[in-house]
Order: sequence, then C-alpha cells, then structure tokens
Amino acid sequence: MSFTNHRKMQLYGSLLLLPAALLLTTFAYLPTVTTVINSLFLPGFRGAPTEFVGLENYQVLFDDPTFWQVARNNLLYALGTIPTSIALALGMALFVNGKLRGRGFVRMAYFTPTILPMIAAANIWMFFYAPQIGLFNSLLGMLGFSGVNWLGDPSVALSSVIVMSVWKEAGFFMIFYLAALQSMPPELKEAADLEGTSRWSFFWRVTFPLLMPTTLFVLINALINSVRVVDHLFILTKGGPNNATNLLLYYVYENAFSFFDRTTAATITVVILLVLAVVATLKFTILDRRTHYQ
Repeated sequence: MSFTNHRKMQLYGSLLLLPAALLLTTFAYLPTVTTVINSLFLPGFRGAPTEFVGLENYQVLFDDPTFWQVARNNLLYALGTIPTSIALALGMALFVNGKLRGRGFVRMAYFTPTILPMIAAANIWMFFYAPQIGLFNSLLGMLGFSGVNWLGDPSVALSSVIVMSVWKEAGFFMIFYLAALQSMPPELKEAADLEGTSRWSFFWRVTFPLLMPTTLFVLINALINSVRVVDHLFILTKGGPNNATNLLLYYVYENAFSFFDRTTAATITVVILLVLAVVATLKFTILDRRTHYQ
C-alpha cells in the first residue's frame, strides 16, 4: 500500500471515529472532569469566588454518617439484586430453552416486566405494597396474618425495593442467557447423552463454563444497575423511611436538586466512579483470565 493510500485510510478511520469521540467527550469525559474539579472546590456565596479546598470535601463526606448509611444500603441492595437476578435469569432461560408447550408465551411473560417503563412498574408495585388495600396484605389477610407496612417499615422497606428490582431485571438478563444457550452446538448434548452424563453434571461441566462470557456481561450490567437507581425510589419511598432505602445515586440527586449542594453531589459521584473503576480493573485483571470465549 502506498503512502498516500495509507494516509487516506487513516483519514477515513479518523472520520468514522469522530462522531463517537465527540459524543463520548461531550457526554462522558467532560462531565467527569468537571465533576472531579467541582469536588475540589467550595462554592462562593453571594457572588464570592469559589475556594479551592482540595480533599476537604471528601473528608467531610466520609465523616457524614448518612453517607455511610446510604453506602451500606447500596451494598445490601447490590448483594440482594445481583446474584438473585442472575440466578433467576439463568433458571428462566434454561426453562424456556427446553421443549415446552406455549414456550413463546412463557418467554413473553418473563420478558414483559423489562419493557415496562420503570415509573409504571413502580406504580404497579406501589399498589402491591399498599398497607390497607395492597395485594400482598390482602393475601396475608386471607391467610389469617396481619398486614405489613412494606414501604414504611425500615426493617423491610429495602427488601421490598430489592424484590421489585429483581422482578424488573431478571427477564432482561434472561434474553442474554437464552441467546447463549441457543448458540451452543447441539453435538455437545448428543455426546453427553451417549456417555450417559446426567443433566446436573452436563450443566456444571459443559453448559455453565460455556456461559461464563454471558455471565460476566450480565454481572457487569447488574452491578451498574445496582448503583444507578433513582426513578423507582422517587416513586416508592423517596429514600425513606429515615434513609432506609436511600441509595447512592438517589443521594446524589437529593444533594444536587433537593438540597442544592452541588459540591457534595459531585464528591459522591467521584467516589462512585472510583469504586466502579476498581471493580472494572478487577474484572479485566482477574475474571477475564478465567473466562473462556471460545
């Protein structure tokens, strides 16, 4: 290839990358840099200039007991939603991938919660959780049990939000597992049947290892989902009662748009980004090495 043609190919490649680079710079890189800078300053009041305080905002944040309560809530939320939604999605995919009468209807039923807008889903579950006329308390009353204040009791409010989130996410993750199962060579199952391999052994020794790339992809998506919860908290609990269901991104929203404390919101955002960066590093250095893509 001549030098002129090589330069043309480089120019074409650069032009093809330009739209994506502009979008990433405008909506990802610049906001991230701006957020980091804002977290290092205190805003000026009544026209006074901003003051550089370095890491003082982070020290104030780490001394705030509310932040640690919200971080603990988010950790419990992640531990409750991520493994449950992944296991449920895998089980549903295995179920609808087999020979099943009405398989298309069952797949549609599993996937329907995913296509509902989160606001609509939250309103549906608000009816389920209503203290007096809610579906769950009505069923408990029919069985002779007293009702539960699902969203008003701090001891069960976060668990109630977790249940709704798993219901919403599992069908979405099921699609990826179903696609991976259908792409597996049927010869593997035929050979296992000839050898007399049990279904359980075939799953753990063949199916599950081949699903590891999909599991890793679903795991990363579930982790991201666990730290970007805002909309259904806004409808269901608004972070209450007494911050029992407040999660990190909703806490950012509260500080930025309810308390108008943009500095604290920026500081929390940087902490979230650092945690996600550490998780991404672990993913690329540890999990990728144990995942077989062929």
